Amino acid sequence: MKILSRACFGMLLAASAMSTPAFAQEEEDAGDGITITGSATVVSDYRFRGFSQSNEEAAIQGGFGISHDSGLYVGTWGSSIGFADGTEIDVFGGYSTEVVPGLTADIGATLYLYPGTSNSSIVEPYFSVKGALGPASLKAGVAWAPGGQDSLGDDSAVYFYTDAGVAIPSTPFSLNGHIGYAKSDSFLGGADGEVIDYSIGVSASYKMLTGSVAYVNTDAPKALGYKESVGADGAVVFTLGVSF
Repeated sequence: MKILSRACFGMLLAASAMSTPAFAQEEEDAGDGITITGSATVVSDYRFRGFSQSNEEAAIQGGFGISHDSGLYVGTWGSSIGFADGTEIDVFGGYSTEVVPGLTADIGATLYLYPGTSNSSIVEPYFSVKGALGPASLKAGVAWAPGGQDSLGDDSAVYFYTDAGVAIPSTPFSLNGHIGYAKSDSFLGGADGEVIDYSIGVSASYKMLTGSVAYVNTDAPKALGYKESVGADGAVVFTLGVSF
């Protein structure tokens, strides 16, 4: 989970599969260069950077976003969780642009909110680049949670990640892989406050529906049942989403 004590929060945020979880989207042209996207998803386990946020149980998620041809965008995303009164709401905004043909850069920030829980919100700026290499789509990014926030105290956390996807020709399926590295001032997860998370899976799309199955795990220590107690052990995660 993301929220425990102030000493643990930084590492859980940094090490707890990506910045704001990805979701299936359907685009609608609202005119004046504005595009609206939205989705609803059910997951067998809400994993954030390898750590379960739903006590390894199913979660319901949804969100929408508004983007402009200029590259500016804003949106919100929410999920049921297993702590903090059971609800997480993320608000994000940023700017995305093609820096060279085939390579897109994205910079912005996410505000994580937990309604009904005091001193729990956190702001996390992020930056990523994505492009294609042959049949593969590649993305690399970093997210940073600076110290000095009420939920973090003096602790800070940084998260680096790489995602890859390869579409299987003449099928609706894609192979997907992810690896992330978290570093925090708070010791939690591994030596020197470091945790690696990774996943590999397959996804498929049909009209408005998107489904996936992936194996997710971390290198968090197994001693004294720690890895299992915080939902950082390996698990197969299923998702089914609809865009609108």
